[in-house]
Amino acid sequence: MHGAVPPCIRRAAHAVRAAEGGAGFQSTMFLVGLSGGIASGKSTVVAVLRELGCAVIDADVIAREVVQPHMKAHQQIVRSFGTDVLLESGEINREALGNVIFSNPEKRQLLNAITHPEIQKEMLKQILKHFVLGYRYVILDIPLLFESNRLTKFMKHTVLVYCDPQTQLSRLMKRNGLCQAEAEARIASQLPLDEKRKLASHIIDNSGDRESTRRQVLRLHARLEDSLDFLWARLVVGVAVAGFGGLVYLLLQRFVS
Repeated sequence: MHGAVPPCIRRAAHAVRAAEGGAGFQSTMFLVGLSGGIASGKSTVVAVLRELGCAVIDADVIAREVVQPHMKAHQQIVRSFGTDVLLESGEINREALGNVIFSNPEKRQLLNAITHPEIQKEMLKQILKHFVLGYRYVILDIPLLFESNRLTKFMKHTVLVYCDPQTQLSRLMKRNGLCQAEAEARIASQLPLDEKRKLASHIIDNSGDRESTRRQVLRLHARLEDSLDFLWARLVVGVAVAGFGGLVYLLLQRFVS
């Protein structure tokens, strides 16, 4: 359920920038894009970031949450694709739905039209929530960040969780119980990590042990924290520049729509 770049991220980026004003303050909260490759160890990095208290918005988790039973997208999927794509529990059978859209571009486009607006609204809500709470930066965990190549310009920093090709291959074979040919085919279906590496502003090399990776994440976190001024000073500037009414209108529009 990945697909097109969510326009809400563009709106959120503009909303963050609009509050910066021209009073000499640096941007305080900014967006950090995080991505990796299959079996590169992104979940390990995310776990360390969460331990540090960082705000991490997981696009995959949101994509699963918005199609839960009783959610708007779930009801629309059932109306459009029928009950054959449901499990006995009433939840969406992702494998069955994936089979339906795999070779049918029109069905895939229909699914995207149903799910993307709901994913976008939830991501924007979470971005704005962390903005108001005073987080120095928000990490957007987006699997296809570098494949899309359209979201990166809205990120102040982009982070790739990298590991060398042999390590990636052996980890995938062990984790998923695949033979070498099967693992190589899955890796080949993605943009190579060495290509993504050229596009990222920061690299976390997860080829070694967990402690080595943890030290790299700690250094990155410290660098990002040190690059900022205090949030509330920036909010004062934002209110002065945009006007209280305009700020309230923006928040209401994004949270209610």
